[in-house]
Amino acid sequence: MHMTLMWSAGFSTPQASAANILIHMKTSLAVDDAQICAVPNVAWAAVKAGHRVTILVDASAVTSVTKGFGWFRKLIGSESTALDRAGLPERERQSLSEQMGVLLEQVPRTYGEYFDVLKNKLGVDIYGNQTMMLLYNIDPARVASSVTPIPLAKMVDVLAFADRVIVY
Repeated sequence: MHMTLMWSAGFSTPQASAANILIHMKTSLAVDDAQICAVPNVAWAAVKAGHRVTILVDASAVTSVTKGFGWFRKLIGSESTALDRAGLPERERQSLSEQMGVLLEQVPRTYGEYFDVLKNKLGVDIYGNQTMMLLYNIDPARVASSVTPIPLAKMVDVLAFADRVIVY
């Protein structure tokens, strides 16, 4: 309960006209870490501003939310995703602590943890394109628990529901 209250303290500025914001995350961490690492920061700021946020993990980004993706990781039996292994730089954690009004200890240490916080504590819906998973030979059961695989018809619904779309 105490942790929930502390987290909600950073979200006390709702706007009169809340929007449904879709963040379309389509670039793999291996391709451009700057793009994919901006996603959770923008999502958190949007939630703090009172908006409803959905993240759609699409295209090559699906590889970054898959446990043991890649031949080497598969060979050694990795149970982590690329986002689980990507740490937030300390200067970014400090900046987020200040900007969001939470204690530094409450700022996630990895991007995998960050996505878990977004989904489980801040109410962000996080979906993954099941068709792209099929194209990358990804078993949906191997995707991070914060990401719900969805078929194309559901993706269309998610896109149609958005008032604003931000693409990374």
